Amino acid sequence: MSAHYSPLRVKLVEGNKSLGQITDEICRPMNRLPSKSWWLAFLVAFSALMMGIGAITYQVLVGIGTWGLNTSVGWAFDITNFVFWIGIGHAGTLISAILFLFRQKWRTSINRSAEAMTLFAVMCAGLFPLIHMGRPWLAFWVGPYPNTRGSLWPNPRSPLLWDVFAISTYFLVSAGFWYVGLIPDLATIRDKSTSKIKKFIFGVLSLGWNGSNRIWSRYETVYMLLAGLATPLVLSVHSIVSMDFATSVIPGWHTTIFPPYFVAGAVFSGFGMVLTLMIIARKVLNLHEYITTTHIERMCKIALLTGSMVGLAYGTEFFIAWYSGSIYERFTFLNRAFGPFAWAYWIMVSCNVITPQLFWFKKLRTNVKWVFIISIFINIGMWFERFVIIVTSLHRDYLPSNWTGYVPTKIEVMTLIGVFGLFFTLFLIFCRVLPMISIGEVKSVVSYANTRNKEH
Repeated sequence: MSAHYSPLRVKLVEGNKSLGQITDEICRPMNRLPSKSWWLAFLVAFSALMMGIGAITYQVLVGIGTWGLNTSVGWAFDITNFVFWIGIGHAGTLISAILFLFRQKWRTSINRSAEAMTLFAVMCAGLFPLIHMGRPWLAFWVGPYPNTRGSLWPNPRSPLLWDVFAISTYFLVSAGFWYVGLIPDLATIRDKSTSKIKKFIFGVLSLGWNGSNRIWSRYETVYMLLAGLATPLVLSVHSIVSMDFATSVIPGWHTTIFPPYFVAGAVFSGFGMVLTLMIIARKVLNLHEYITTTHIERMCKIALLTGSMVGLAYGTEFFIAWYSGSIYERFTFLNRAFGPFAWAYWIMVSCNVITPQLFWFKKLRTNVKWVFIISIFINIGMWFERFVIIVTSLHRDYLPSNWTGYVPTKIEVMTLIGVFGLFFTLFLIFCRVLPMISIGEVKSVVSYANTRNKEH
């Protein structure tokens, strides 16, 4: 028997790995002391997290008067960050569920990390509505349960309440999908463990997995069902988040383009963060042969597509504002582009529309350093998109007497840095305690580019 490579297929795992070698190399970060680069990354992330904890503690004790909010700009950094982090979580479900249903083999090296990223991003997003309440210990008041406080009930007509149910459902389904995908790998770690404690922990987590044909058949059925259940959530969750704005009467917000525009932007920002994390992980954990330039290039193509959709949405907004004949809509968009926050608007356009167009060039799509830099710009641009949408529509009201500015305080900036610290701290810990690449799925594609013919 001799093997040759199909000219129509690209190898998804480099280095001619054996199945045992794949298991050992993916589990290596769990079995060895962390490298210096991991400790450096963890130290930076944990320091940022401590800063955020200090800032949040201070603002909870003192009150949200520590923010730069005012009568006109009642939403700013908190809701900007909330929408940003919800968007980051979309790429995980897209890579795992939708690409699985479309039988895209290249997802296998990145789906596990993307799913974990989804969970961590939703955790980060969930902090901001709690902080925004001012009294987070009374958060249970928004729950629909019998109470003795008279008519104090959640309003089911409020999109903010829809957010609670949509995001809770999204988190639970994503967590279930991530955990079910982990089960075969947890059993592998259980079987290879020499420590009794480790063997017991992973034995419990693997739910009695024995690798039989019957178990695999049921596993694949459940995984397919969860993928089918998770797929509409990608579209529904950020559509509902967009309705926080689209159901209002504020110029620049009440528009029917928001749901598809927000979904495209969420996938775009999510892939920007996946690229950032995967490039860091492949360097820090030495996974170049599993997270290859093929994976990076294909993620770049999706980022290019969704970035172009976002650019089209920007142009459509301006056209509709002009075509509507509404002086308020026209003023809002002219104010975005040329008003006091024009600098933020043009940062958004530069990072989200112009920069991703570099992905048209294959040399840049396959240059890891350039892709990393562009992914950072995408993350910056998508954060500024949410900032521009929220602040520029609020700081210029219908009444000129209400017009005001907005400047974030040190506490808000420290909170922003701290939440990024929480996200990266959780991701780095995940890389140390669980396999960040799906062992079973990578083994299924290790010979993807191979075909075998008999020698005569």
